Amino acid sequence: MDKYTGKRLDGRYEIHEVIGVGGMAVVYRAYDTIDDRTVAVKILKDEFSRNAEFLRRFRNESKAIAVLSHPNIVKVYDVSIGDRIQYIVEEYIDGITLKEYLDQQKVIKWKEAIHFVVQILRALEHAHSKGIVHRDIKPQNIMLLQDGTIKVTDFGIARFSHNETRTMTDRAIGSVHYIAPEQARGDYTDEKTDIYSVGVMLYEMLTGRLPFEADNAVSVAIMQLQTDPKPPREINPSIPEGLEEITLKAMQKDPALRYQSAGEMLRDIEEFRRNPSARFQYQYFIDEKPTKYIDAINSVKNTEQPVYNDNYDYVEEASRVPEKKKKPVAVLVIAGIAAAFLIAAAALAISAYRRGQSVAPKDIVMPSFVGKKYTDVVNTPNSSYTFEFKKDEKNSSDYAVGFIMDQKPKAGETVKSNATVTLIVSKGGQPVAIPDLSNRTQADAVAALKAIGLTPKINTVVDDNIASGYVVSTDPAASTQVAKGTEVKVYVSSGKLDQRIAVPDVTGDTLADAQAQIIAAGLSIGSTSYQDDTGKDKDVVISTDPLNGVKVEKGGKVNFVVSSGKASTKPVEVFVDLPEDVQHDIVMKSYLDGSLVDTRTVNPSYNPTTQLRFSDQTGKHTLVVTLDESEYRVYTLNFDTGQPKTEERYAYKQPSSSAGTSSDENSGGLSSSSASGR
Repeated sequence: MDKYTGKRLDGRYEIHEVIGVGGMAVVYRAYDTIDDRTVAVKILKDEFSRNAEFLRRFRNESKAIAVLSHPNIVKVYDVSIGDRIQYIVEEYIDGITLKEYLDQQKVIKWKEAIHFVVQILRALEHAHSKGIVHRDIKPQNIMLLQDGTIKVTDFGIARFSHNETRTMTDRAIGSVHYIAPEQARGDYTDEKTDIYSVGVMLYEMLTGRLPFEADNAVSVAIMQLQTDPKPPREINPSIPEGLEEITLKAMQKDPALRYQSAGEMLRDIEEFRRNPSARFQYQYFIDEKPTKYIDAINSVKNTEQPVYNDNYDYVEEASRVPEKKKKPVAVLVIAGIAAAFLIAAAALAISAYRRGQSVAPKDIVMPSFVGKKYTDVVNTPNSSYTFEFKKDEKNSSDYAVGFIMDQKPKAGETVKSNATVTLIVSKGGQPVAIPDLSNRTQADAVAALKAIGLTPKINTVVDDNIASGYVVSTDPAASTQVAKGTEVKVYVSSGKLDQRIAVPDVTGDTLADAQAQIIAAGLSIGSTSYQDDTGKDKDVVISTDPLNGVKVEKGGKVNFVVSSGKASTKPVEVFVDLPEDVQHDIVMKSYLDGSLVDTRTVNPSYNPTTQLRFSDQTGKHTLVVTLDESEYRVYTLNFDTGQPKTEERYAYKQPSSSAGTSSDENSGGLSSSSASGR
């Protein structure tokens, strides 16, 4: 069993089970005993707890996601960065990843692809407005709920755009199939880096395949730098031309030619939604070679050529230039292309030199993977190699299931840093049949299982027909063929139910009285944890574990949850409905008890609601929301119950052209008419 499963973190989060394993963290489903809800707890792996780079990335994720609040971004509830354990408590998402959905569906309808992409872009628009670039947008980091809602997750390599101007490591980070060319080079990354990744995902959803695929990650990265994708309509002719143009514009290798923001891409998608036959003229077709593209700017008049190899044919329109004038222009065009090739080659060479030739494979000594867990090896990034791992499973009684028992090439051999490595993984010893252990003693059952190489795990159950200490059944059942080393659950009778003791009901009693009753009943005292709970005095028992009435073995331990005597406070979330039929940006300000606590720009045409969240308060407080300096909504926030109440509603007032903002800027708060009486 995992060392955290069944434990309680900080006396609050009960860890139930592992629901995901990533490169640097393990994600658990857990129960928040204070807020009474299921949550996801992401715990940094022990092997990285002293690694400065992974600690930086983990803390970076907690900082990044903590400032975000959007319906399409996973919520963060709590962060703990301690000396021994680091974890993030997030919203529990009951769904699958977009990657899993695409694997099931292969190609999805273009309307469904747009439905997903719009939600992803809205999430990124919010993150970018907070100065956060995700940098690892891929289907594996997109959660899909049953109702079609999208949630963007995993800000582990996000960065604050105003704090950093380049990547933090000397190698590209992110998933190589989705990273932008500038990210593959280790150059400056900004919001347009995420736009490129969205374009790749849209391409994959529309065509059922990735734009660039190769035998290893380095080859894919080079293709991201140098190769243009095959036009999506050549793969799937049912894709509308306008949607193809949107996809390819998002995937432009030069960031200046891409969409400059998520909002800009959303505007084109919304226009396409209204009119699926719309064309944007970002690129032109030419007929000399079917479905090849050239830039929309006329190649004769445009003297600026890309500084990368775009593999396009630059031609002159015969109808516009007399035959005798073609030759000089063609020479200039060819010369321009040749110069572009030379510039591109020089740029790549300089970039490779500056990064210590990180793209080119180098000779390294093959490390030893024998004895390590296969999933840990393939999921743990390593800066010294980019091996492509292949898995081969074999029976072995010397290695536990899932552990590496051999490798090719062998440890110590000299190989390329991007070599293909075959890992021989144990699937346990030769199959054996589980014996029939019913009505045998626990000691006999344990001995019988160990004798044939199986691992017994004892579980006690109540049984009226089987005497205490004798086996009731096993899981897997008798005669089942399993590999050696397999864990077998052995259910042993604890006797009849009436031989056990019911936990007394001590809720509402003082801790001292409750403990006395537990001891008098023949049970023992377990742990005591404290909880803030309004309405109960200090040291009053709130609940027991096991609960009252549950029968347990004589002498069994009873744990207590006791009131600390402090009033609990709950965060309050307010969803502000924005005015309909408004297409422009609006300045929204929020005042809590007259003090300005939040300023943001919203646009109702992109998102009809916006969310506000307040915490660390007690009692009731007044929240006033203004739009373009006019009072719009008034709420009462009750931090004891965690619920908001709408008190007053006002229609949105368009600001007059002559209205100024000096009054608000000088006062730093509500205008006198808005604040009066409050």
